Amino acid sequence: MISAAVMCLALNLYHEARGESLAGNLAVGFVTMNRVADPRYPDTVCGVVKQAKYHAWSEFPIRNKCQFSWFCDGLSDKPKDDKALMESVLLSKHILAGTVTDISEGATHYHATWIQAPYWAGDLSVVLELDQHIFYK
Repeated sequence: MISAAVMCLALNLYHEARGESLAGNLAVGFVTMNRVADPRYPDTVCGVVKQAKYHAWSEFPIRNKCQFSWFCDGLSDKPKDDKALMESVLLSKHILAGTVTDISEGATHYHATWIQAPYWAGDLSVVLELDQHIFYK
């Protein structure tokens, strides 16, 4: 049986870093974990992954008002690539077990390299550029 924390982290890896290097997946995973440890964010993996602005009348998040874009982009969150999902689950288990090192240098934010830097980027320091993401703390 897969725990909720493992599945939430795995889905975040799957949607945010699928197809990227192992290092890229690790960095994305540790951004999630660094937020769990940061008092500015929810203190559970699922809380961090699902952090969003929600409609007062619904359990669904407001489109494009989430910490991780895949969670409220209006598209299905159901994984279609079983192999990639299994890889994400295995890596998530290692991250949560503490058997891998945080290569993100404590990053709490990232964005894709192909977009203009978000408004918050000016308040943070770049710590790593890896694959298709720029990481900040």
